Amino acid sequence: MTDPWEEHAGWWQEGFTDGADPEYEEQILPLAALHLAGATRVLDIGTGEGQVARLAAARAQVVGVDPSWAQLAVAHERGGGPSYARASAGALPFADGSFDAVVACLVFEHIDDSDTALAEVGRVLPPGGRFLFFLNHPLLQAPGSGWIDDTILEEQYWRIGPYLVEDKAMEEVEKDVFLPFVHRPLSRYVNAMADAGMFVQRMEEPPPPPGFLARAHEYRDAATIPRLLFLLAERSR
Repeated sequence: MTDPWEEHAGWWQEGFTDGADPEYEEQILPLAALHLAGATRVLDIGTGEGQVARLAAARAQVVGVDPSWAQLAVAHERGGGPSYARASAGALPFADGSFDAVVACLVFEHIDDSDTALAEVGRVLPPGGRFLFFLNHPLLQAPGSGWIDDTILEEQYWRIGPYLVEDKAMEEVEKDVFLPFVHRPLSRYVNAMADAGMFVQRMEEPPPPPGFLARAHEYRDAATIPRLLFLLAERSR
């Protein structure tokens, strides 16, 4: 069976990197820059073609890991300072305490065994190390959730499905582009972090950025519904 991440790497690179996506440009990358400040050894898990790794490499030594050859090939082509390796989040090929900051950007909603992956994050961080965790907001991923435009009742609202039910599905994110998504309630991630010795210091649920809202008229009607969840955690001493 073809790996969907290998098959659709080009779709991701064209639509979400190199300035193409306002949510990255206006929201994700600025948050990453702010909370990576002062880090000297950074690991970017699920680096893709390396846009977060390149950002961090302006001030730190950076390694990006990803299981997709198609993503890593483009990351190498685009350069910018980071080193890259093929690896999965659940089996990081690094010694304990190797990095003072780890970032995972829109990755864990695609990982089957999130508990093992978060344990690996805790292992490669030293006491006081930080973890930057970006996630598609779990409200968006709950099974059956979605934006409802009821033309009969003339109501528009966000319908929330069974939030507490963990669910994995292949979602058609664009015509003929199917990718795996795993929904978990937020508590599952926070408790797994705590089990790995990482405790949340800050949480952000920013509204969609202006560049995203400007893409379609109906997006403005959902301006108070967060699409992104950001957690900053610290490895306990």
